[in-house]
This record gives sequence, C-alpha cells and structure tokens, in this order.
Amino acid sequence: MYDWLRAAAQAFDRRIGWHRFGFLLSLAVILAAIAVLYRALHDIDLAEVVAALRSFTARDVLVAASFVVLGYITLTFYDVFALYTIGRRDVPYSIAFIAGFTSYSVGHNVGASALTGGAVRYRIYSHYGLSAIEVAKICFVAGFTFWLGNATVLGLGVAYRPEAATAIDQLPAWANRALAVLILAALTTYVGWVWRAPRVIGRANWELTLPDGPLTLLQIAIGIVDLASCAAAMYVLLPDDPYIGFVTIATIFVSATLLGFASHSPGGLGVFDAAMLVALWQYEKEELLAGLLLFRLLYYLVPFFIALVILGARELWLSARRVRAGIHPDKARPAKASAHRIGKNECDPV
Repeated sequence: MYDWLRAAAQAFDRRIGWHRFGFLLSLAVILAAIAVLYRALHDIDLAEVVAALRSFTARDVLVAASFVVLGYITLTFYDVFALYTIGRRDVPYSIAFIAGFTSYSVGHNVGASALTGGAVRYRIYSHYGLSAIEVAKICFVAGFTFWLGNATVLGLGVAYRPEAATAIDQLPAWANRALAVLILAALTTYVGWVWRAPRVIGRANWELTLPDGPLTLLQIAIGIVDLASCAAAMYVLLPDDPYIGFVTIATIFVSATLLGFASHSPGGLGVFDAAMLVALWQYEKEELLAGLLLFRLLYYLVPFFIALVILGARELWLSARRVRAGIHPDKARPAKASAHRIGKNECDPV
C-alpha cells in the first residue's frame, strides 16, 4: 500500500507538480474568499460597525486579550517540546520563549510562516549553538504539533457538531461526521504506531526520533490548549445573541483557520474572515465584523508589534555586546553550531 501511494505521488509530481497544485489551490481559495466577502459586505453599514466596536467593554477586551496571551504562551511550548524532542534540553526556556513568540508573531502577519518563522528561529537559535538542521527539525516538530492539535479539535468538534462544518464545506452532516471519524481513527492509529516502538524518520543528519505514545498525547494536549485559547478569545468577542455554544464556535474557528492557512495569505486575511462570515450567518454582519476586527488587532497586530520591538532590542543588544568585545559588526559571526547530532539511539524526548 505504501509503495503504491509513493508511486502515485511521484507520478502526480511529474505530470502536474505539487508546487503548481498548491499554487492553484491557494489561488482558488483566495478568489472564493473575495467573492464571499463581496457578497457579504457590499451592503455593510460602516456606522453600525463603528457602533459595535464601541459597544465592547474594557472587560470584554481584557478577557479576550488574556486568552490571546495564554495562546501565545502555549505556542512557546511548541518550541520547548521540539527542543526536548531533538535532544537539546540545554536550551533555556527564555530562549525558546523568544524564538517561539517572535517566529509565530512574524509568521502570522508576514505570511509563508514556514519560511519567515524558520528564519526568525534560526537567527535566535544559531546564537545559542544550534545548526540549521536542528532548527529545521524544531520547525518540523512544532508544525507537527500544530497539525496534531488541529486534527484532534476538528475531529472531536465535527464528530460532536457536524453541522458546524456544514456551513463552510456545504457537505451534509453525516458526511462531515464520517470524515471526523476518519480523522480520529488516523490519529488513534498514529498514536498506537509510535506507542509500540521508537519510530525514526529521515536519514543521516536529518534523522529524527518521533515522540513516543505518552509524549504524543502531551504533544496533542499542547495543540488543543493553543487552539482552545484562540477560539475562546474569538468567542468572547462575538455577539451574545443568538447564543451559539463554544464547541460549535471552536469547530468553525479551526475550520476557518485552516482555510486561511491553505490560502497562504498573511494571517489568513480575507479567507478566515469570509469563512467566519459564512458559517456564523446567524449574527448581525456588522457586529460579527466588529468582533473579527478586534480579534485581528489583539491576536495579530499587537503581538506583531511586540515581536518587532523584541527582535529590534535584541539586535541592538547583540551589536552593543560586539562593540564592547571589540568585534567589528562586519566580522561578527554567529556562535559555532553545535556538533550535537541526532542518532537513532541518541534522541531522548522529554
């Protein structure tokens, strides 16, 4: 079965190309989002949107901001977990915090998060002795944590409330529930696979031992807390009437987030918003739009500004340190990469 799938993937890559397919998919998602946004917002009353923004209390903003903070703190544990997985337990949490927070804040807003976030991580971790390969492994493990959390939340949410996904994908409830069961079955199979024996992927310097069963459950839990925190921040900013349960909102939020991720637009701009407007048709458009705008301010723009301040201050501090050490900036070099490499028996995940 594996050989057949690999042969099919290689044939598809030769005839069509995965890069071309990904570009066309992103373009299709963006064009669909533009059409949806035009239909939903062409008759919007901006005065009512402003009034809805003014109706938010300081308590609403503070509670939503608290969930955003919790979400970003959880994101830093993506890096902590990844560092432990590749065997770099010597890196302190302060470094993982800076790398995790800034990489995700920049990646969320600039787009192409795998590239931009990876560049930010390398800039920080290389000064602590990590090689480019080690940073690539961190990005892989952190990204895998994200996908495991998304798959779990989406699988459980759609299995419990299949109609929440119907508003976005237009599939009948039974089909969405069947897809959710398949997702949960795949997750269960993967956990069982890594539980039975150590699983190693990659070759040579790219070799990586995957977390075992119990650690994979921890990995999933980290992803769930992250997504639940983000969904809770959005939930606080939604209108009170009509009432929609948190599980439904969280399922719609994760589905919209994944659509935005598939579009590769910065922060899922336009795509995420269109999906939320379509799925949450029960709310007044002006009130929903006001909540989406405030969420973008709290979750994207404010952390992005803070991340830029942190990165700028760090660069100034490094330059000042080089000057005090008598090293000309043009001659400065990052710290020598660690000779540590991951072998089949060397990786000891936390």
